Amino acid sequence: MSSLVQSLDCPNQVTMSSIEIVSFINAFRKEKNEPLLRHADFMVKVPKVLGEGVGEKFRTPYIHPQNGQTYSIFSFPKREACLMAMSYSYELQAAVFDRMTALEEALKKPAIPQSFSEALQLAADQARQLELAAPKVEYYDKVVERSTLLNASQVAQKIKISAVKMNQLLDIFNVYHKGVKRARLFQQWFIDKGFGEVKQTELGFSQPMFTTKGEAWVIEKLTNEGLV
Repeated sequence: MSSLVQSLDCPNQVTMSSIEIVSFINAFRKEKNEPLLRHADFMVKVPKVLGEGVGEKFRTPYIHPQNGQTYSIFSFPKREACLMAMSYSYELQAAVFDRMTALEEALKKPAIPQSFSEALQLAADQARQLELAAPKVEYYDKVVERSTLLNASQVAQKIKISAVKMNQLLDIFNVYHKGVKRARLFQQWFIDKGFGEVKQTELGFSQPMFTTKGEAWVIEKLTNEGLV
């Protein structure tokens, strides 16, 4: 399951991709032993719910990290993500709304820790804020094991740079495999130290995710090196 992310064009805006929404829906359906939703079926429904012209402006390409093929997905801001969720159920719409609202609240006051211990404390505090702000979807975090993992956009937000820029800086420190051209995968040393994990979505997409320990390491490393 990939995480909710911030838009790179508007870093304070939380967005949710069609892949993430489908995984979110299927987490609910698994709980109820209902048939899983195919991403292709979700894509067909988008223009019916949002309208032909409206839906298209959220379309974006996605390169599958395993086969290198490019797929078309959608990346929705809060309003459109909630509308799509509501088209399946009011319960799901409420959960998506609560989840995105919780992340918005957590992003309102970003801070740059000055030490490793401060970075760890900040990560713990923000995890607690999300827990308190989104009680209705607490069980969802347990199902998909998302409570302590962050994507590159979420980590980059803490040091006020884009995920693209942060990943370029991390390449300097051999965090990612340089031989993998179409996707970013962590080096084994980064995983062994507990700094990151690779998660797989319902559709088989692999995505590197940072642990709170890895987030603290990234912030301290880039700050101490004078890169941020």
